Amino acid sequence: MRNMSTAVLYNDQGGAEAAVEAGQESTPTTSSSGAAFGLFSTDFKKNEDLKEMLESNKESLKLEAMKRVVGLIAKGKNSSELFPAVVKNVASKNIELKKLVYVYLVRYAEEQQDLALLSISTFQRALKDPNQFIRASALRVLSSIRVPIIVPIMMLAIKEAAADLSPYVRKTSAHAIQKLYSLDPEQKEQLIEVIEKLLKDKSTLVAGSVVMAFEEVCPDRIDLIHKNYRKLCNLLVDVEEWGQVVIISMLTRYARTQFTSPWKEGAIFDENNDKTFYESDSEEKKEQTEAKPYIMDPDHRLLLRNTKPLLQSRNTAVVMSVAQLYWHLAPKHEVNIVTKSLVRLLRSHREVQYIVLQNIATMSIQRKGMFEPYMKSFYVRSTDATHIKTLKLEILTNLANEANISTILREFQTYVKSQDKAFAAATIQAIGRCATNISEVTDTCLNGLVLLLSNRDETVVAESVVVIKKLLQTQPTQHSEIIKHMAKLFDNITVPMARASILWLMGEYCERVPKIAPDVLRKMAKTFTAEEDIVKLQTVNLAAKLYLTNSKQTKLLTQYILNLGKYDQNYDIRDRTRFIRQLIVPNEKSGALNKYARRILLAPKPAPVLESAFKDRDRFQLGTLSHSLNVKAAGYQELSDWPAVAPDQSVRNVEVIEPVKEWAPLVGKTKKSKSEDKFYSDDEDEKEEEGSESSGSEDSSSSSSSDEGLFLSLFRDCGGLFRVSLQVTTPSFGPVKTYELLHHMTGKGLSAKYHFPRQPCLYQPSMVAVQVILTNSSDHSLEEIHIGDRSPASLNIHCFNTIERLEPEASVTVSMGIDFSDSTQAANFQLCTKEDQFSVSIQPAVGELLMPSTMTEEDFSKEQGKLLGMNETSATITMATANTSSQAIGKQVLSVANVGVVSSSQNNVHRFAGRTVSSGAVVLVSLEQKESCAALLTINTEKSVMASMLLRDLKQALAQA
Repeated sequence: MRNMSTAVLYNDQGGAEAAVEAGQESTPTTSSSGAAFGLFSTDFKKNEDLKEMLESNKESLKLEAMKRVVGLIAKGKNSSELFPAVVKNVASKNIELKKLVYVYLVRYAEEQQDLALLSISTFQRALKDPNQFIRASALRVLSSIRVPIIVPIMMLAIKEAAADLSPYVRKTSAHAIQKLYSLDPEQKEQLIEVIEKLLKDKSTLVAGSVVMAFEEVCPDRIDLIHKNYRKLCNLLVDVEEWGQVVIISMLTRYARTQFTSPWKEGAIFDENNDKTFYESDSEEKKEQTEAKPYIMDPDHRLLLRNTKPLLQSRNTAVVMSVAQLYWHLAPKHEVNIVTKSLVRLLRSHREVQYIVLQNIATMSIQRKGMFEPYMKSFYVRSTDATHIKTLKLEILTNLANEANISTILREFQTYVKSQDKAFAAATIQAIGRCATNISEVTDTCLNGLVLLLSNRDETVVAESVVVIKKLLQTQPTQHSEIIKHMAKLFDNITVPMARASILWLMGEYCERVPKIAPDVLRKMAKTFTAEEDIVKLQTVNLAAKLYLTNSKQTKLLTQYILNLGKYDQNYDIRDRTRFIRQLIVPNEKSGALNKYARRILLAPKPAPVLESAFKDRDRFQLGTLSHSLNVKAAGYQELSDWPAVAPDQSVRNVEVIEPVKEWAPLVGKTKKSKSEDKFYSDDEDEKEEEGSESSGSEDSSSSSSSDEGLFLSLFRDCGGLFRVSLQVTTPSFGPVKTYELLHHMTGKGLSAKYHFPRQPCLYQPSMVAVQVILTNSSDHSLEEIHIGDRSPASLNIHCFNTIERLEPEASVTVSMGIDFSDSTQAANFQLCTKEDQFSVSIQPAVGELLMPSTMTEEDFSKEQGKLLGMNETSATITMATANTSSQAIGKQVLSVANVGVVSSSQNNVHRFAGRTVSSGAVVLVSLEQKESCAALLTINTEKSVMASMLLRDLKQALAQA
């Protein structure tokens, strides 16, 4: 519905076609005989019918009318005359009708301000409505009324909505901030206070919208971002796509003001410098810093690390945003990771190709090595549009070097023959640039261009002459034969620019072709009056230069041409003729100027530099409108230069909440990695661990019963911190799927498999428990098996004890805890032995990020009532016949998701409840069986991304026999 309200609208589509279409919608039985007369009356009658329906007493008729009205809006038709009839229904108790009315009002509130103002009290009441969609819609309508008198009401509504329990309403308040600011900029300070509050919001639904408001209202207030910087980086992967684009753009500007340049010579990158996130550097670290020229700030690395996965996004704008971020912020040796993703975008529509190719063209000038391996992706196809062809040609020219020039020139030979004349001309210019930049092929390119002078197409010939002229200026002494050849072809060349270029060459190098130049001037004297202005000007220049170098042969010719020019219709030619006459012909009036004629006309000229049109484009931020147009667009914010000294990084420090710190002594038997010792325990606890530590690895299966009892006692002490029912802390579903972590061939004999035991994690409540089975398949012992570096480095993993020795053919099961932050993003880390390191990855299914929760049917209904609208995802599915029984449904659902079964008084309705492990967000699953094998599957949760993924997995499981 929201998309309909933002559809592009047009005025009434007049004419017979639109009117007939409108008439068919309401009166399909209109007779053909009266069609000509009733073209406009049918449209009028249609609106009258809608008005009657909207003013009737039946809710069904009103609802049907509103559906048709919103349909008209979506088609771009003007429905403003229905505003009075629609606005009467704004207080309707029917939720569906109310939603459609608000969609209509959002579209027309600005046009019908007087009528909208009459209903303002209704909108204010709706701001307190229990339904979050109604509250948000009311605020959207209120902010669409562009009348200064209601600014105080809008401000109050925005402040209240910013504190709303629903993230959807808070998101809408962020959108309203921009509207109010454009209506009354004097409210800036109050709006900044609201923005500051919303920036602290932890919901991914709000993040993109509030950053957009920040960019519109106060983009220079970088201080508001400091405390939220790390949160925004970590939330980024779960924010909706267009929000990601806005946040990445803002963080790019932020990083250029807060971090030092990573492009310094000899820069050293310390990937494990995460210690500074939470505590000050030690003296040892300070000494290392002094010795190294550059160490990347951990916050700088955090931004690069958290944006990298978005290169796989399906949204081209997101990929482009990440690419520009890496271009402007990443160390030069890391920028290459964006190459493959950018090349992938070239499979999109031509509009996307155009923007991406523009950015690649800019990149390829500075760093050819990035795109050279993908050179074939830039070969021109016959189906490409001209502007796409030209950009690909530009990139190929930028990538040309001694190694690949022969391949590229072969491509160019084909392009020159193209029927697209503008593209063929651009190819000739590209050949000229290759000849200039790569000296080894200069002669080859020149000879090829000379052959093109015999081409039948005038455009090709003209462009060839112009390019040859520029090339000859670089080394004229070696190419007098080419000048002679061009002179011979002069009579057959008709394009004015080409003729003018040849005349310029004759005049510039007339002393090297003393016999040919006067003859060309003689021919030009005959046709002077019929030539184009640009050719006449070059003819006058040629005459002047020959007069100075070969006066004996050309004196009379020159006087004749000057006389013709004196009476030409074009004043530029007349002025040039008078100037030349006074300059070269000695007389009393010319005075001292005549002495300098040779120095003025025959002065050596610098050779032109054939450069790319994208040479200076990098002064604009990649991906922006300014970069695309190569002109600073309105609202463009320039990237600042890197600071010489980084500002204080402590401004980004926020208080780290440790919810289970008091548990550490109780689970002290588990050996911790060195980096985690300070976080989980104090010195006394460490001593206890050293005394009680076992020499081998801990097998979680052997201590599961004691661990469970320990967990239950901890749960009682915490007063329900998990908010998970004790009855379902053990998994409800027995069989567990095992995944391969490391193959024995890759691991040089070490193999690893993992599964999710669906037990509460003892190490930290926000972690998902993982059991790993390690097996030695080699013929020798493996020593010191442990977890190494993790990616991202900030990933919260509780590692298993180091396994000192694993004999051949032996296996051991170890326990880990991973905080996935309610995301299915993979946890990447290194599984190490004494001699080797292997990169491995654990990616959870969405159902493994849940813990089961039991509740009564009544509690389930209450929770479900709180999670409607944007927090509800549903779909009608078709189940396999074998899965229609209650037992089968329970088995399939529990195989997918770690949830608890909720008792149901209805045989055809099945309910399941759980909470996310990291944040404790409620996840409710209900399945209502319909006729045959059909069923309505509904998921209610604030985690919209998780809901859609869970819906997909459940649908697949229930459809399988």
